[in-house]
Amino acid sequence: MLSHKELKERALKRADVKSEYEQLDEEFTLLDEFLIARAAAGISQSEVAERMGTTQSAVARLESGRGKHSPSLATLRKYARALGCSLDLRLVKDSAKAKMHSRTGNST
Repeated sequence: MLSHKELKERALKRADVKSEYEQLDEEFTLLDEFLIARAAAGISQSEVAERMGTTQSAVARLESGRGKHSPSLATLRKYARALGCSLDLRLVKDSAKAKMHSRTGNST
């Protein structure tokens, strides 16, 4: 049986899989930031939901990225505020992003 790492390496050898994976990289990174921030705040999805004025299942969908629709900026701001954070949205040139990935060794 292949490990997760081996399966990922094998899958990313396919150009179509690698292209799709790279397109989702930003989303995965943001979702990781959500989970890390909530863990650092030491609060549950239910507590986040209460602070946002929504349901635990809505927070779970937001954190999983599996909702039918992309969350609005207002929703992302509410989530950030519920964690005692702020949302920092920026535009970054693709060339600068590529340089950043090569410096950090993040080759996805």
